[in-house]
Amino acid sequence: MSTRGTNFLHQWLSNNLSGIVSSDVISVAEAIQKLFADAKALGISSTEIEDETGSVYETVLDAIVHHDGGPAG
Repeated sequence: MSTRGTNFLHQWLSNNLSGIVSSDVISVAEAIQKLFADAKALGISSTEIEDETGSVYETVLDAIVHHDGGPAG
């Protein structure tokens, strides 16, 4: 398990979440592809991220739902 992968995911979300908060499902999937590409550029594998966090898709959706200033519910 990788703390480095988890830290990367949380930092990436912090830097990119505002751009995907109002996105549709396809845009979220594209954002996750970008997340994995950005991680790969730093030598962090998708497995390294997912080992610690589980489903990245669920993590991103959870972050969107709980984002301050996100959609009213």
